[in-house]
Amino acid sequence: MVIDLDTCTGCQACTTACTMENSRLPGESWQDVLFYHEGTYPNVKLMWFPRPCMHCENPSCVTVCPTKATYKDPEGGFVLMDYNRCIGCKYCQIACPYGVRFSMDERAFVKPDIRQVFPSGDGRQWNPPYQAPQDDPGRGIGIQPHGVVSKCTFCYHKVSQAPAGVADLDEDVPELKEYVPACVRVCPPKARFFGDLDQPQSTVNRLIADKRGVRLKDETGNKPQVYYLSGGATAAVPSLRSMAAATVPTGPFSPPQRAPDTGAIAAHSADWTADQA
Repeated sequence: MVIDLDTCTGCQACTTACTMENSRLPGESWQDVLFYHEGTYPNVKLMWFPRPCMHCENPSCVTVCPTKATYKDPEGGFVLMDYNRCIGCKYCQIACPYGVRFSMDERAFVKPDIRQVFPSGDGRQWNPPYQAPQDDPGRGIGIQPHGVVSKCTFCYHKVSQAPAGVADLDEDVPELKEYVPACVRVCPPKARFFGDLDQPQSTVNRLIADKRGVRLKDETGNKPQVYYLSGGATAAVPSLRSMAAATVPTGPFSPPQRAPDTGAIAAHSADWTADQA
């Protein structure tokens, strides 16, 4: 994914689209837009910064997961969650340098269950006022159970159905529109682009080369697959990197920055192992 910061207006349409597409509750979004100030008074500017999951090539979250609940899709390289394996230890949340993993039990807005927010007439199935994806807990898609960690999937349920060999998923191409990630599709100024980084001729690769795309916290060795554009001016890169280094979430809906519950890991791991036997 490529995000053009010069074009992004901070409107948060991506946040809203992601929330609806992925059945998130109010206050729980996989597509945060961070707002911050740059400069000193009176020369202060309000800035914004969209922050999805980076779907890293070498993700630290996958390395630390004790049950392999976090894994990389072997075909597309997506970093996904298997809710059936997740024990809620939150190791991945702490290992993620971008703060883009979320746990439902950390939120004040997790109850009632979203199925109770939009119940159907018979009370046995839920009926949201929009088209929701089919539940696929093995890939972290659909309504998640309580006590597990969730994250952006790059709308895997849409992207994975795209025709093979397509270099770019562009909503302006009618036959590809339904496969475009929700955040990319709704962006009013068209600041987001999604394509195949392995194909040199793709639009995303051209934009990265032409506008000097920057990856956040490259020093971690995670090799994030989201690039940010800022006019190609080298002067903007240090500012961008400085901002990225400071985005340790501290708000009420941010992932917790604390040591994992090792006792819970041992107990839940034993239960999970017994269930698999």
